[in-house]
Parts: sequence; C-alpha cells; structure tokens
Amino acid sequence: MIEVKNVTKKYGSTLAVDNISFDVKDGEVVGFLGPNGAGKSTTMNMITGFIEPTQGQIIINGNDISRKPRKAKKEIGYMPENVPLYYELTVREFVNYMAELKLIKRKEKKQEVEKVIKEVGLEEVQNKLIRNLSRGYKQRVSMAGALVGNPDVIILDEPTVGLDPKQITEIRTLIKNLGKNHTVILSSHILSEVSQICERVIIINKGKIVAIDTPENLERTTKERNGISVVVEDPKDNMKHLKEKIKEIDTVEFMKDNEDGTKQYLITTSSDIDLRKKLFDVLPKQEIVIFELKKTETTLEDAFIKLIDSTKGSETSNKMEEKKIKSKEKEQEKAKREENKQEKKEAKKKEHKENKENKKKEEKK
Repeated sequence: MIEVKNVTKKYGSTLAVDNISFDVKDGEVVGFLGPNGAGKSTTMNMITGFIEPTQGQIIINGNDISRKPRKAKKEIGYMPENVPLYYELTVREFVNYMAELKLIKRKEKKQEVEKVIKEVGLEEVQNKLIRNLSRGYKQRVSMAGALVGNPDVIILDEPTVGLDPKQITEIRTLIKNLGKNHTVILSSHILSEVSQICERVIIINKGKIVAIDTPENLERTTKERNGISVVVEDPKDNMKHLKEKIKEIDTVEFMKDNEDGTKQYLITTSSDIDLRKKLFDVLPKQEIVIFELKKTETTLEDAFIKLIDSTKGSETSNKMEEKKIKSKEKEQEKAKREENKQEKKEAKKKEHKENKENKKKEEKK
C-alpha cells in the first residue's frame, strides 16, 4: 500500500530525513514514533504530497506521488496535528466543503457526508459552528475531513493531543475501527496509546529509522533484566540477606514502606531467569511473609527510550572516533611539516657547503 524507498529531505544544509525506507501493508495500523525534531512530520508531509523529497521515491497504492500526484493523493486522508478548521462554518458545511475539494460526485456527496458524520459521531453537533465545539469534537471534525471520500490510507498526526481521558478513549476506539477498513499511520507521543492500537511500530531518530517491529517484539528485545516486585512483612529484616540465599539474584532494591507495616522491594535478575517459584519457596523459610509478588513488565516507552538512547550513544562514539581520526590526521600533518622543514634545512645546509667548496676551488685557480 505505502512504499518509502531511500527517501532523503534536506532544507538547505540541514538534513531532516536521511535515506529512510519502509513499507506499510494494506489494512495495517502502524505507529510512527520519534522524539521532537526526529523527522516524523517531514516524513508524513512527504507521504501526503505536501512537500517533495530531495531524493528517493514514495509510492501510494502503486502510484508514485511525485509523478502521479493526483492519483496518489486521492488515496490519502490526512489529519494534521494543529487541526486546521474553518471556525465560521458548521460541522456539516465543513465536511461538505472537504467533499467538494476531493471532487466527490454531486449525486454521491450528500450520502458520503452523512456517512462520515455518523462514523465519527458528529450527528448531535453537525449544525453547530465549529468555533463553539469542544476540543474533542474539533478533533472529530478534523478526522471527518480526512475520512470523507473513503481514502484507502489515513494518516493521523497526534490525534488525541489536548483531549480529556474520556475523549481519548473515544478517539482510540474510533481509530481501531478505522483500521478495519483503512491503512492507518498514527503518530503520537502517548506510547501506551500506540501499544494498544498499532500492529507495528516505526521509530525514527535524527532523520534515520532506528527500529521497525511489533510493540511486543520491541519490548521483548530491548529487555535486559527481569524485575519482580514483592511486598512483604519482614520483622527480622532478612530481605538484606536474600542474595546470599538465591545466587541468581542481581539486586534487591528497597522501594518503600507501606502504611500497613509491609515493605516493597524490587528484585532483578538476568532476562532469561524467572525466580517467582524460588521466591515462594525461600521467603517463608526466612520468616518473610509474602503479601504480593508480581513480575514487572517492560513497556513500549522503555523500549523507545532505550532505542533512542542507544542511537545517541552510537552517535557519541562515532563523533569520538571522528575526533580521534582528525587528531591523528593533524598529528600526521604536523609530523609531515616538521619533516619538510628538516629536509629544507638539510638541503640549505648542503647547498651552503657546496657553495663554500666551489669558492675554495676558484680561489686555488
């Protein structure tokens, strides 16, 4: 459905997107993630045809967006982050206007507008001015503008930003339903939202793709240690000796005292060891009463931070390596200059000696 091939975007000397490639299959709901300034919005603007790539190719449902822009754009519905709406229009007027922009046939337009208004839950407010709507309803109106014309691809940039918890839940449900009939690319800073909605995640940082995988695989592959949270009653303070009893434990970290007199600890081990059975066996023998024991979970947020930090680390090491190379080059240049200087000095000394000897020969004659 969507193919991004070796795409680069430069603004003058600034490299916003650096030779990225990925694809989104028909009917997929894909999360597009990255920190501020990573190149997300630039990439989405290139996919939608708002801006052209400096290099590379973007194909929407078989149509190159640079060569066949009208055909490619007809397949796309785009909801930008800043919700661009005409506040002096009613909801129905705005959706109708968007239908006209998308060249929907006159005999189909009324039915299409009504269908979209119903799909995004705007029936109750369809005759109200957009300026008088809540933020949540404005988001829905913007989404209706993206959906009208039934495009195959829906691109949503921060669709739940600024909404209250109830509105967020409603928009998430709406996006999940969209995934049944459309290919969806969702950009969001709320990673729990992406984890719940998206089948696959693309992470971009400093213009480069750093990961493409399912949320579950990203969580699993970036996990280094297993964590087990335990709440215990430990009157003899035997938890501090637990590492001596269970050698596989890496750390036992005290977290907090609870009001009921119990204490919470975080026990960590390597990622391939699960100590829950052993803890159930050992703790009672140490006169430690277990109130709660559960395995901590790695989240998409943990995976995201780790991947972004790792790219920063590799960039730092690359910069250090470049610095070493430059330093070595400078030393070599300095040594070369000294060598040339010495050669010139020796040549001058030799020339002086030869001139002196020639002068003596002439005097003898």
